[in-house]
Amino acid sequence: MINLLALIDGSGYSKSVCDHAAWFANRLGGGVEIVHVLDRQDLSSHPEDFSGNIGIGARTALLEELAELDAQKARLSQKRGRAILDDARESVVASGVVKVTTKLRLGEVVETLQDLEAEADMIVIGKRGEGADFNQLHLGSNLERVVRSSHKPVLLASRAFKPVRRFLVAYDGGRSVIKAIDEIARNKVFADLDCELLCVGTETAEAGAQMEASASQLRAAGYRVKTKFMSGRPETVIAREVETDAYDLMVMGAFGHSVIRNLIIGSTTTEMIRSCKIPLLLFR
Repeated sequence: MINLLALIDGSGYSKSVCDHAAWFANRLGGGVEIVHVLDRQDLSSHPEDFSGNIGIGARTALLEELAELDAQKARLSQKRGRAILDDARESVVASGVVKVTTKLRLGEVVETLQDLEAEADMIVIGKRGEGADFNQLHLGSNLERVVRSSHKPVLLASRAFKPVRRFLVAYDGGRSVIKAIDEIARNKVFADLDCELLCVGTETAEAGAQMEASASQLRAAGYRVKTKFMSGRPETVIAREVETDAYDLMVMGAFGHSVIRNLIIGSTTTEMIRSCKIPLLLFR
């Protein structure tokens, strides 16, 4: 059975992460495992050393009180985490997914991902986290680390969920995007949906033939596909195309051999994800 790993943190993106995971699970006939990670720093107050300011007896009493506060904080964090997971599970079940499990973990998100992703077929995470500044469109601090460390497809959920009707493939001919095409053609997750392959760059005979071969592969699998070459800065051109043609999701390779490579592992990562307000499905 296909299994999706949904990483939530209690932010405004958590509901969208669950909705996106449920949509994919229902399309694939799979299950969803929802994971919430408690940061170790959230469970400790890290008290100062007051030994130079107060007497020994008073210091002992203060440290005991701080220890109790730490224990209370840990219990409240765990209680909050379980409540977040319970709400998330109810949301995914209500969307029609039969197999839904939850996990509350202590540590870091990347460590947790490394422990759990072997049993997952796709990772789902929000573009922004609980500590993000929405006015500045800051991205979640764990997002790039998850993309870099995961060997599975990663879905970056947008702020609000909407069913996918049309999707765009940012095509550069690299191994990652070819893998994405193979995966889409094989599992039919986007069956009956319209698709566009967009290459930002010069249309050469070789590049055109390669993209047409990928389009033919998708058409043979039952997809309605069109292809297009455009010139300009990839992050600007792709964002404009997404908005103009009202695409609901973008697929791209996390690593490529062209300028699009920089959209994920270079300095334009933030701008790309900011400018495209739709979810992104990344393949390595």
